[in-house]
Amino acid sequence: MDTPIISLNDVAISQGDGILLSHVNLAVSPGEFVYLIGKSGAGKTTLLRTLYADHPIDSGEAAVCGVDLMRLKRRKRPMLRRQIGIVFQNFRLLRDRNVYDNMAFVLRATGWKRSEIDAQIVETLQAVGIADKAESSIYHLSEGEQQRVGIARALINNPKLILADEPTGNLDPATSSDIMQLLVDINRKRGTTMLISTHDFMMIDKFQSRMLVCEKGQLFDPQQ
Repeated sequence: MDTPIISLNDVAISQGDGILLSHVNLAVSPGEFVYLIGKSGAGKTTLLRTLYADHPIDSGEAAVCGVDLMRLKRRKRPMLRRQIGIVFQNFRLLRDRNVYDNMAFVLRATGWKRSEIDAQIVETLQAVGIADKAESSIYHLSEGEQQRVGIARALINNPKLILADEPTGNLDPATSSDIMQLLVDINRKRGTTMLISTHDFMMIDKFQSRMLVCEKGQLFDPQQ
């Protein structure tokens, strides 16, 4: 049996003065496509942040991509994040740069050689269907195209895991469907593990897969 790409055992996560999530147990296998649902404030975003070491874990055992989060030193966080792609609801693109430069910024920051950057950007933009937008300003893109850039940026380092926080939250239903189809295709064709936080039940119904629920300080699998 494959080692889980995400493994949490009796994890507690606090926020402010109190515990936000407690007794969290989770195993996500390589290649899985998993939804994370729950009301606003239930802890979905904070849980995702803990998985890429942007929010501390109070207690328990936690490993992501083979990295022990409880022992991870600050200077070693980039090593973990090279294995993870992150997609945000509000895109978080560098708006003073074009699409190519948004991609190149990530590659330079993670140590790619200049001679390899062009080919990797072209391949990744082709994979998300916007190869013709490389020189476009972010301001000139639709919201759907901007999210495709966000997904391309998450995909650019060939990560083992993509964490997506409300990736369709700002999009109309037709564009949301296109974006979810893209994430499903990446999962199926590349085997990239997906953990997607969402309120978009229309998309969950259309692209059915395993679901986890954040509720009342707990994380549970309603199928179990």
